[in-house]
Amino acid sequence: MRRLLPLLITLPLAADVDIRGNVSLQGDAFLLRQSGKHENDATLLGSLEAEYTYEDFRAVTRINAQQDYYDLQAKEEQTGRSFLRVDELYGTLDLGDNQLMAGRSLRFWGALEVRNIVDGFNPVDLRNGLFEEDKIGVWNAALTHYTDSGSLSLIVKFAEENQKMAKPPYAFYFFPPEVRYDATLQTSESDTLPTYYLRLSGSTETEYPLDYAVIVQRGYDSQRYFLAGDPIITPIDLITYTYTVPLAEYAYRVNKVITYDTLVVGDTLFKLEALYADVIDDDHISDYYHIAAGMEHTIVQVYGEADLGLLAEYYRYETTEKGKYTDLDLFEVFQNDLFLGLRVSLNDVNSASLVGGVVADLEYDEQSYYAEYETRLFDSFKLNIDYRYIEPSKNTMTAFHMLGRFQSITAKFGYYF
Repeated sequence: MRRLLPLLITLPLAADVDIRGNVSLQGDAFLLRQSGKHENDATLLGSLEAEYTYEDFRAVTRINAQQDYYDLQAKEEQTGRSFLRVDELYGTLDLGDNQLMAGRSLRFWGALEVRNIVDGFNPVDLRNGLFEEDKIGVWNAALTHYTDSGSLSLIVKFAEENQKMAKPPYAFYFFPPEVRYDATLQTSESDTLPTYYLRLSGSTETEYPLDYAVIVQRGYDSQRYFLAGDPIITPIDLITYTYTVPLAEYAYRVNKVITYDTLVVGDTLFKLEALYADVIDDDHISDYYHIAAGMEHTIVQVYGEADLGLLAEYYRYETTEKGKYTDLDLFEVFQNDLFLGLRVSLNDVNSASLVGGVVADLEYDEQSYYAEYETRLFDSFKLNIDYRYIEPSKNTMTAFHMLGRFQSITAKFGYYF
């Protein structure tokens, strides 16, 4: 036993522990919104990540928390946007050119600026509006083999996660007041039926560097649709009553091929994201494809040390079978859309940047404008200012039409450690 004591004491000292996180205060002003919605909001956000490394083993955990001001008020004012969520809790073990991973984690796929249409491994939390990509961790395992130019991974996702939505007083709740969203996911088969992914990725060391990724998937699709239940009638007195309609998400299974790629030609970055889904077991959903292509041309030192990026992207979504749900039924916003924008990187000590532009729907005649400014202050603080304006379709029942004309300004000030 005495011989073991030095070893037991040495092991923790040989390990590396890294803890980081942030705390932010966010304020929203909803200048244009639906009648009856909150005209402003305040949210306290926090994230804590810890990483433990010992030799070839690494363990990671990430906890995200959010507290909405209105959730501390009367019930009828509450938005239901407060949570404490464990998004990552996984371990990895390196075995030469191979790595084994298991646990709850986040994965990031895609290359485009406005929306990553292939980034469907993790569902998103619907409590933060249409423009936030607040991913939810999922339980999965992966075996990855690394080569000199890339990697090949077999990934198994073990279960489908619920996507919660804010309550009607929140400005981004676009359903009618009588609709009540039920976050319990409905599935065509068991929600613990695994989804499998085979992912090949790599890069070339040529005159025009190419980064590529190809994924083959079998299992539950990231695209979901809504199922309405029977109306719930609540009598008020002998002659009056109220009713609510429960609404829940429904997940079905697909065979799917996905790719996302970038190609560098001089000062121009070309981007591609594409997928094709063969629906296995659903009478409502057609096979479909979604393609998006874009470019970013950088003009270096356009003024002082600042760089200017010229952005352009086009998105196209199509179904292949008639008589089934269309993009309107699925609330697919990026179905025939063109994005034009600018990115200004000041390259100063505060890493300040400004990006913005317009997304124009070429089919339903609606536009979405945005501008985002980000800078660091005193090394440990970060300031984000975000502006949004939506001019919805006047004649077509799109998701933006249901939301109505919308304008907001958001400021977030955070401390990072």
